[in-house]
Amino acid sequence: MRRGIISAGNWLSDTIKFISHYPAVGNLVTIEKIDQGFGGCAHNVLADLARMQTGIPLYAGGCVGKDALGDEIFSTCEKLGINAEGICRVDAATSYTDVMADMSNGTRTFFHHRGANAEFGPEHVEKITAEAKIFHLGYLLLLDRMDAKDEEYGVVAARVLDGLQKRGYKTSVDVVSEEGNRFREVILPCLPYMDYFIVNEVEAGACFGRNLRDAEGNILLDEVKAAARFLMESGVGEAVAIHFPEGGYGLRKSGEECYEPSFRVEPKDIVSSVGAGDAFCAAMLYALHEELPLSKSLRVANAAARFNLFSATSTDGAPTIAEIEEFLSKQ
Repeated sequence: MRRGIISAGNWLSDTIKFISHYPAVGNLVTIEKIDQGFGGCAHNVLADLARMQTGIPLYAGGCVGKDALGDEIFSTCEKLGINAEGICRVDAATSYTDVMADMSNGTRTFFHHRGANAEFGPEHVEKITAEAKIFHLGYLLLLDRMDAKDEEYGVVAARVLDGLQKRGYKTSVDVVSEEGNRFREVILPCLPYMDYFIVNEVEAGACFGRNLRDAEGNILLDEVKAAARFLMESGVGEAVAIHFPEGGYGLRKSGEECYEPSFRVEPKDIVSSVGAGDAFCAAMLYALHEELPLSKSLRVANAAARFNLFSATSTDGAPTIAEIEEFLSKQ
């Protein structure tokens, strides 16, 4: 029986530079403090799973540069016990984002270099041979070659996912939130080749073509359910999970459905919500791998996202599975 989770796609370095204010064009401002950490779908999901200490084998895939940041990514994987043989070195800089954090008002401005992530293509996926159970790919809409058009499949990612299913993997996909028509053009052709689709309410709504919140910003659970049915009817093979700050909703191909509310956290106690969606996704992948009941899967994922809120980075707040179980036993 296959065992293990592969997460392939985006790897990048986030450098957060704290400034007193954002300057006018041509002016200078002092950088008061710098924080650096790794991010991207592949990194965040694997780091969260590694810190959960489930014993499930973990494998990485993607592209990084032949540079110091690329070296650090390999070192990070080694420290976390992640098999990094599926990460390829390419003649492009390791992808990175410079984040300018304005301390006067809490806003952030992002400068992203797509770099090596833009080089990740089908030939790199073919080099990944680990006989894992689940192959998780993301983020689509930030992987240029995967997002490119394909005459037969619509987009290259759909062709890749079809090939992965034929190789015996259960396929899972994550996407980045993006406005505009490109969302449906890239994602909808991929749905028939996904076994699992784990997304937030903005991304699910973008696929569905409708907003899943009302004019006041309240979540519309009936619309969430309708979006999940649309995704399943459009091709998702086994399960759809839609997460949002208020909770998580899951739908299986059998028709089984479940909504589990989030665990309450006081706004003043939230350090950062960055990476909470990836924490939910990682825990759902664990639950799907272990074939947990749908209700338990959503509760585990909600708990993982909750722990993430108490850390400033994408993954440092990740709990062990034992900590999650202990937390759930007290609820």
